[in-house]
Amino acid sequence: MIKLKRILCPIDLYNDSDQPLAYAVALAQAYNARLVVCYCEKPAATSLPHLAGVTTSEIAYAMSRGRAKELFEGSLMKFLGPTAYASFNWDALIIEGEDVGEAITQTASEQHIDLIVMRSRRRPHRAALLGSTAESVCRTAPCPVLVTHADEREFLEGGNAIALKRLLVACDFSDYSELALRYAISLAQEHQAELHLLHVLPAGSVNEPELAWYPMGKDTAYHQAARRLQRAVSPDAHLWCNVKHAVAQGQPYREILSYATKHNIDLISLGAHGAGFGIHTLFGSNVDRVLRQAPCPVLVARPLKPISPTRDVTLDAEAVRLSPDDTSALLSSAVISPASILANFNSSADDTQRTGTLKYLPDSPGV
Repeated sequence: MIKLKRILCPIDLYNDSDQPLAYAVALAQAYNARLVVCYCEKPAATSLPHLAGVTTSEIAYAMSRGRAKELFEGSLMKFLGPTAYASFNWDALIIEGEDVGEAITQTASEQHIDLIVMRSRRRPHRAALLGSTAESVCRTAPCPVLVTHADEREFLEGGNAIALKRLLVACDFSDYSELALRYAISLAQEHQAELHLLHVLPAGSVNEPELAWYPMGKDTAYHQAARRLQRAVSPDAHLWCNVKHAVAQGQPYREILSYATKHNIDLISLGAHGAGFGIHTLFGSNVDRVLRQAPCPVLVARPLKPISPTRDVTLDAEAVRLSPDDTSALLSSAVISPASILANFNSSADDTQRTGTLKYLPDSPGV
């Protein structure tokens, strides 16, 4: 069973963000998790038109007085009602960042989030070259990401009741795919849903049509994939869940989308491949394309990143304004040396996060 203790839901105060918030509230209630609602504001912004002229300084003042929740109470009340709202476990954050995706992933790391729930706005032509915020978060998030869309098949009933009936797992037998399968199995067990496993072979890998799974004296790529799919789920799972297997051939994202549409899938679960994202940044990976065109919500499975034992120093550009000379003087001081920062700056080949948070180890005791 998956355990969700903290759920992050980034919302947009300028536009309607009810859909991802509805999913976040439903999941928080189902798993008794704490919901963290956040809004990311760019440092250059001076006001929030949606909030009738409330300035950035006024928002900061409200946060310092513990009143940030007032900005989101109205949205939550739509799904909870007065009675449920009174006992609902949640918090509110206003964060700043030039890159919204980076700010969200940094917040998720700092808040020890187990799941991010956010919305993608389906801008395929722009996203094909630049990438959407949701795609950016899926590449670098320290936890799984549930992405919703405005025009899709929903698995919520009665406002915020989870009604999962059919889950699809895209299986390529990688480590990330195994993680996606574990999340899907847990959700299927929790909600007594059908579990569909789909593996897509490369186009042209099988010349003959699929006539039978086990023909005499023949073992094709179809049969090998089918057996691996059958072994992927333990026999115990069949006691409480109807498991279905399918092997297709062609472009993975097209076959996933086609299968989801044909079988009225409520949720697609697939793994995020760091190398794949890097290779296909310009034109979009299979995961990117599924996110943009999926007929239902998509769960992008990522492993939870452990909390770093190093100390964090966050430099707020608005609170601390340093000139180039001041910066050089700071770096040359005995408190924080350039070597200690560069040696411990958190960067990885697959998931590079540039967050404005410098991780360093002190050069001497007592620092």
